[in-house]
Amino acid sequence: MLTNFNLTQFIKRHVTGRQQSLLKLDFEKYHNNLSKKINGKKVMVIGGAGTIGSFYIKAILKFNVVKLVVVDINENGLTELVRDLRSSTVYNIPEDFITYPVNFGDRVFEKLFKEHGPFHIVANFAAHKHVRSEKDIFSIEAMIENNVLRARKLLDLLLEFPPEHFFCVSTDKAANPVNVMGASKKLMEELIMSYSDKLPIKTARFANVAFSNGSLPLGFLDRLNKRQPWSCPLGIRRFFVSPEESGELCLMASIMGESGDIFFPKLDEEKDMIPFDKIALALLKELGLEPDICQTEEEAREKAASVRQFCEEPSNAATSPQSWPIYFFGSDTSGEKSFEEFYTEDEVLDNESFINLGVIKNSKKRSIEEIDSIFNQLEELFKKDHITKAEVVNILKSYLPNFAHIETGKGLDQKM
Repeated sequence: MLTNFNLTQFIKRHVTGRQQSLLKLDFEKYHNNLSKKINGKKVMVIGGAGTIGSFYIKAILKFNVVKLVVVDINENGLTELVRDLRSSTVYNIPEDFITYPVNFGDRVFEKLFKEHGPFHIVANFAAHKHVRSEKDIFSIEAMIENNVLRARKLLDLLLEFPPEHFFCVSTDKAANPVNVMGASKKLMEELIMSYSDKLPIKTARFANVAFSNGSLPLGFLDRLNKRQPWSCPLGIRRFFVSPEESGELCLMASIMGESGDIFFPKLDEEKDMIPFDKIALALLKELGLEPDICQTEEEAREKAASVRQFCEEPSNAATSPQSWPIYFFGSDTSGEKSFEEFYTEDEVLDNESFINLGVIKNSKKRSIEEIDSIFNQLEELFKKDHITKAEVVNILKSYLPNFAHIETGKGLDQKM
């Protein structure tokens, strides 16, 4: 069914609506500066096996670095990254290139960092990115540990061996957050900003990455390959960038930004924000399928089972289905924001330095003492055997006054 399907072209035509990268003109404008700041440098990428991290690596390997160390807990993802890079002809892979399946919060990470460093460029993409990660108190603690507390350990390590450029990825959901994931990334932003007078730190808020690992659109393709039904929310509109654009955006931010800068893509709400259901229907049409719209999850599962059984019969092996079951539903899960925004009203923007990127210049800078107070409260709470989601939310709200948490009592793991 997917034999002749070109995902890259589908994204360009039906998701981003751009035939060339959003960053093309900015890379042309700053090519010489980027070359001077990247060529001959030693680079570490944390979380490099994920979609954004891997495309950051692909963007930086268009230049000539002398060393690249990649760390990620996804061992299989690292294996595929290496195979992908070494099977391509467009990347300048340095002789000194190594990957490690290591958690950047572990003691062994500090050992390998000191052994291979110091690094000129360090980029951190290790993060919990899903709203579904606030399903219960255990997943929330793990998310805050990863997105915030471990980031502090990394910053303290970098103080010993300061890089020329440090980047830590954020999210559009950090602007006026309504979920714990967004609040954790907003707290991460405030954490790194408190170090921005000591380290050259930059970050970026940006849109959904089309067909990224774990995303709903990629899930459509996975479900189809497994002969399973589709499930899609109605009326949830999002900005999208391609995987290539996500890596390029982060590279531009990490190298060309000033310490304390938060980058975001210049996208138009009317033209560039599209609903997931539109992507689902366009994808079905691209695959030569009609939508078989179902009223319940159970109906969708039963119809998919019938299609699967039909296709598995030897006499029908060469026959392709004409339609595919899809269940559309209204979103009613905790922390689900119906729209996206990259900045708030009180943030000062620079819309002149880059062609298709904006920069937030006055992000709030807390003192280290304030950050310590926040961290101490979270760490003391997490020492308890029994805590509630509400307790975590209340601590976050006390330090993030624009955190308007949406609680419905339902999570995405309860849906198909």
